[in-house]
Amino acid sequence: MGLRITSGWFRSRRIGTPRTSRTHPMGDRIRSSLFNKIATELVDATVLDAFAGSGALGLEALSRGAKHSTFIDKDRIAQKVIAKNIELLGVENRTKLIRSSVSGWLGTSDDEQEFDIIFADPPYHDLQLGSIARLTKLLKPDGLMVLSLPNGAEAPDYARLTQIDTRSYGDATLTFYRK
Repeated sequence: MGLRITSGWFRSRRIGTPRTSRTHPMGDRIRSSLFNKIATELVDATVLDAFAGSGALGLEALSRGAKHSTFIDKDRIAQKVIAKNIELLGVENRTKLIRSSVSGWLGTSDDEQEFDIIFADPPYHDLQLGSIARLTKLLKPDGLMVLSLPNGAEAPDYARLTQIDTRSYGDATLTFYRK
C-alpha cells in the first residue's frame, strides 16, 4: 500500500514503505501539516532526511520544491525501499542515499556539506539523541531542524539551536529548531 505524497509535483503518488517494525512512517496528516508549516523554506533547499525509513520526508520536500535530498538509513530493507522510491519518482539526479547509521556516517564522513533543513525522525525505541545533537552542526545558519519524538518525550535543548515551535499529533510530537 505505502504512503501518499501529499502535495507538489508528485502529489497523490504512492511510495513504498518498509515492511518492518523497526520503522514508523510518518502519516499523511502529520506530513501534510509539517510541510504546510515550512512550505516557504523548501524552495531550492538542501535537505537531510536522517533515519529515513521510506524516504517520505525527503521525497515530499523534493515534491514541494527542494533542490536536493540526502537520505540516511542503516536498515537494509529501508535502503531498498528508499532506492526504489527514488527511482519510481525519477529523482536520482537530485538525491543521495547513504547506507549507514547516522552515527556511523557522522564518524566517517569527511563531507563538509551543510543543509538548509534536517529531518530527524529516529526509531522511537532508540532515539539516538547523541547522534541527533551531532547532526546540528551540519545545519546552515538560519537552517531548520525538525525532530520527531514519541508523544510525552521531552524535547532536548541543543547548544547551537533555538527551539521555535512544538506540535503534537496523536502519538508523535514535532519540535522545530532554528540555527
